[in-house]
Amino acid sequence: MGPEGKTLLNIIILGFGFMFMFTAFQTCGNIEQTVIKSFNSTEFHGSGYTSMAIIYGVFSASNLIAPSVVAVIGPQLSMFFSGLVYSGYIAMFIHPYTWSFYTASVVVGIAAAILWTAQGNLLTINSTDATIGRNSGIFWALLQFSLFFGNMYIYFAWHGHVHISDEDRQTVFISLTVISLVGSFLFFLIQKPDPEATPSEVSESLLQTESTESASIVALDAFSESEFIGCFLLQSVMSATKLTFYSGVYGTCIGAMTQFGEDAKSLIGLSGIFIGLGEILGGGVFGMLNKCNRFGRNPVVLLGLITHFVAFYLIFLNIASDAPIAPEEGTHLQAYITPSVELALLCSFLLGLGDSCFNTQLLSIVGFMFREDSAPAFAVFKFVQSITAALAFFYSNYLLLHWQLLIMVVVGFLGTLSFLVAEWVVVSSRRDTDYDSI
Repeated sequence: MGPEGKTLLNIIILGFGFMFMFTAFQTCGNIEQTVIKSFNSTEFHGSGYTSMAIIYGVFSASNLIAPSVVAVIGPQLSMFFSGLVYSGYIAMFIHPYTWSFYTASVVVGIAAAILWTAQGNLLTINSTDATIGRNSGIFWALLQFSLFFGNMYIYFAWHGHVHISDEDRQTVFISLTVISLVGSFLFFLIQKPDPEATPSEVSESLLQTESTESASIVALDAFSESEFIGCFLLQSVMSATKLTFYSGVYGTCIGAMTQFGEDAKSLIGLSGIFIGLGEILGGGVFGMLNKCNRFGRNPVVLLGLITHFVAFYLIFLNIASDAPIAPEEGTHLQAYITPSVELALLCSFLLGLGDSCFNTQLLSIVGFMFREDSAPAFAVFKFVQSITAALAFFYSNYLLLHWQLLIMVVVGFLGTLSFLVAEWVVVSSRRDTDYDSI
């Protein structure tokens, strides 16, 4: 196999590893608030939203040390051990205790920072300027198949269930734990790229030589030397608020709508499937196929903004305002139109499609601009993103749906504007380079 084929195979293996891991973890995040509400135990007092807030809060702080960890043990082992921690968090739901629930949340927050820093570094050292867009799209599309498979399982397993029994919960989480472990072991199949195939491998050597330097200083320097630190911070905030909503809040809202009938709980899984379909379509079209190569990244990002705004407006009309904080028996309130399952699932698809528009371009532009500082650059990006996600999951415990949607509209507009500015800076500063990839 040639050098280019080897790097492409590495990206595919990376995508499949994350697909298996997040088939388990994203499904877990999508259903955990519903599962907790159905858990028949007077000794358990946990909240799925609070757990996610803890995860992302610890995630943000851990990004300051993640580049050093990746430098010491390498990106491959970093992802493997982080994957084991993710599996432990999922296994905890087989029989949860309040203390183990929140302890696991803290530990998986640390693992998440290491995992995503290592992923960004591996994506970069296996890419060139010409292939970073393609590789970002391939990785993103494979990753988002996780939403499809995991939630399809939930849909069929919980079809017709009004209450999630202990047996239902244990069966689901034992299966998800095994799936997560498979993904972790897949990382051992990734090979070191040949130097001549990836000139960007210099990023890996730089990461190793800087292992004794403060990771936070290196990361902040990488951004302070650029002209668009504020733009990237806004993009991180935008990405995090959307992530919070589609990965944990919206599924809970659908499951709480009593007007959707006895199948409302199983619709959580079906909603995740449609989100996954949107993510896969967007990742394939705008990343892997490079259809908008001629016009740069901006048209894709603008499409993502429009798609999200349409989805938010339809959700506002279709879903009751108290759905995110409704009790186990659900909400009997109605929004502004007669609740429609078909419209709710269409919004799921639009959320996934819009999210893939943003994220394929964000992965591409970060990898393109910070090729020689990929690990610290991705760490700073995830640092800001995870702080915002922690805050968003925290306020999801209290804010009605229309306030959450309003926050996302404002942040989405500002984040898109910042991306347009960042893209303009990239084009202006790299006119003499081979700028041919999204």
